[in-house]
Amino acid sequence: MVEVFVLKLGLDSATNSYVVILQEKAGHRLLPIWIGHAEADSIVNQMKNVKRDRPLTHDLCKRLIVGLGGTLRRVQITRVQKNTYFAELHLARGEEVVVIDARPSDSIAIALRLDAPIFAPESLLTEIETESAEEDESDVGASPELELDSEEQKRMNAEQLKEHLENLRPEDFGKFNI
Repeated sequence: MVEVFVLKLGLDSATNSYVVILQEKAGHRLLPIWIGHAEADSIVNQMKNVKRDRPLTHDLCKRLIVGLGGTLRRVQITRVQKNTYFAELHLARGEEVVVIDARPSDSIAIALRLDAPIFAPESLLTEIETESAEEDESDVGASPELELDSEEQKRMNAEQLKEHLENLRPEDFGKFNI
């Protein structure tokens, strides 16, 4: 397993679906995961520190975990099978660790709220060539995306990512059965 972080969130114009892009922490390989609108909104709101008057689902999950005296040790994206990604929440309370099956999108939203690390198998990470930091960075078309700090943005050329995502379909990941 390799530690990853949320690099950005965008809209795949080919499928009109949101895609969360995870990048390995110590490298340049990526893992795009197609997610729903509600989960994308939740991830963006957390990353931009948008506060709501009432807790939404992922905020409620955080409150339940903390309120019951637990911690989220880690999230693991475990595999993709028949175009469906799988993940696990590793919850701890005292010395006991409980592994909960969850969708990656929900797991990522909860991990961001609890500052928990996210891991993915090396076999799911994809190499995308990047250009040097001096070259001009451009936005991914008119698609909504979450912009992170300039250091993270320099790691990847947005046009290359756009081209790569436009040629991918969720069924392309079926070959990575683990």
